Amino acid sequence: MRLQLREKRITRSTGGDLLVFLILVAGGAFMSLPMVYTIFHAFKPMNELFIWPPQFFVRNPTLANFYDLFLLMEESWVPFTRYLYNTLLITVLGTSGHVLMASLAAYALAKHRFPGQRIYFNAIVFSLMFAWQVTAIPNYLTMSRIGWVDTYMAIIAPAWAMPLGLYLMKQFMEQIPDALLEAARIDGASEFRIFWKIVMPNVKPAWLTLIIISFQSMWGETGARFIYTEALKPLPYALNQIVSAGIARAGVGAAVLVLMMVVPIALFVFNQSKVVQTMGSAGIDK
Repeated sequence: MRLQLREKRITRSTGGDLLVFLILVAGGAFMSLPMVYTIFHAFKPMNELFIWPPQFFVRNPTLANFYDLFLLMEESWVPFTRYLYNTLLITVLGTSGHVLMASLAAYALAKHRFPGQRIYFNAIVFSLMFAWQVTAIPNYLTMSRIGWVDTYMAIIAPAWAMPLGLYLMKQFMEQIPDALLEAARIDGASEFRIFWKIVMPNVKPAWLTLIIISFQSMWGETGARFIYTEALKPLPYALNQIVSAGIARAGVGAAVLVLMMVVPIALFVFNQSKVVQTMGSAGIDK
């Protein structure tokens, strides 16, 4: 007598789906509390900023903190637009250069074979373990020897060599079939055309994630270690100087936090699905 084994398909009930949804909503709401508190804090009048115990929600919202910040920026001898221009220039050049450099290097590591390839990649992985404090002095000595101290390049050039971007791009590019690239070579496509027309479109989630990571890092860069000329300093440095005057500018400091986090958060929201896809694939190795 033959025993027939039937596979039982496990399905989740409507109640189970609802439970999972509620758990995710609760977790998302809990993790968003710091951001929501920061936003409410920026609209609090002075008497609510120092109330004890601290209140999460604002009772009498006001724009006075933003107005005070605007007045302080107007009193600066360097125009606000100049600080903003410096930040935008550093962020755009640093982010675009990082994505391009990381993508080109990752393509060579992932799809070409050369002596010492494994050693180079292991060195990149090991470099991820070092905090920026470890490389701060070597970076400064390098920029000083090149002559880039007190220039934009002192901030932009180190951003191009961030190892995290290279690691993400390399792991993602390894998933592209070699047969696809070989077919393009047989058709007469050059290596740069293969990279630009085939590889980059297929790893779009990876470089979109890299743009977000690099943008967030460059957007908050103060440049205090390398830039000394006031007219070359980025916006975060100017805002930090404003709020460093003491407790009397607590409201202005809250307004500064909101303004600095709006742009990176907006960029992340528009590309969050790509970020999730990239993080799920970055750890896959051949």
